[in-house]
Amino acid sequence: MRVVVLMGGKSQEREISIKTGNAILKALRELGHEAIPLDLDETLCQKLLELKPDKVFIALHGTYGEDGRVQGLLDILGIPYTGSGVLGSCLAMDKEITKKILTYHHIPVPNGVCVRRGEEINWDKFPAIVKPADQGSSVGLYLVKEKEELNSAIRKIFNISQKVLIEEYIEGRDITVGILKDQALPPLEVRPKRNIYDYESKYTKGMSEYIFLEDDELIKKLQDIALKVHKYLELKDISRIDFRLSEDGTPYVLEANTIPGMTELSLFPMMCMKKGIDFKRMVHMLLF
Repeated sequence: MRVVVLMGGKSQEREISIKTGNAILKALRELGHEAIPLDLDETLCQKLLELKPDKVFIALHGTYGEDGRVQGLLDILGIPYTGSGVLGSCLAMDKEITKKILTYHHIPVPNGVCVRRGEEINWDKFPAIVKPADQGSSVGLYLVKEKEELNSAIRKIFNISQKVLIEEYIEGRDITVGILKDQALPPLEVRPKRNIYDYESKYTKGMSEYIFLEDDELIKKLQDIALKVHKYLELKDISRIDFRLSEDGTPYVLEANTIPGMTELSLFPMMCMKKGIDFKRMVHMLLF
């Protein structure tokens, strides 16, 4: 099969996307496929028409790749691709919309507000988490403890996003659950060396510790919620649902990732391995 691996792109997560794409390229070639790397730029449409791939494996993170835009282009060109479609990608990429949908379905999410450029900032509960409403990989994630820090974080985020999400900081544990082809993977707890699981903690060796849960009741509870989130957001093939488990045992959904990272430190391949699915088998499953 001729497979184009779409990677790189124009988002803040370009570097991680290239690492993800290279890992997928290697697996596809070892599986016997003709795998072709392709960056996302203004020549994308022309190159896809020239290459005539049987399928596009989307390894783009963030803007343009994970928000439904490239999916729409591929739909127009009639080229099949891995992962969620336009609607699911759009919904999951926008954390404000994600929260509204999950709240409607009575799934706990952190209390918060969304602020657009020029709007009044009405928030006085600290500590708080501040992040872009439309970025991934914890890009632009801040833990703030007072009003001045909040205002400073918002100014920085407006350089990369049009709207900012401010949420209550929930004391507890970071846990993530992967979904692969409608089956929930083993939940994985992430213990960052710093207070929050930010960009540096995700992609720097030794900055976080990873532990699989052993509590069967909690495992089932988190997997059931993750599958519901996957369904409610119209996701397909693959996702990773991130939770904050509060000290009273309430699992709050933080966000849904439609194209999880596939680097050596990425969580999704770890969860697949725990399930007995190695990297090449995972790539094969996503391809068909």
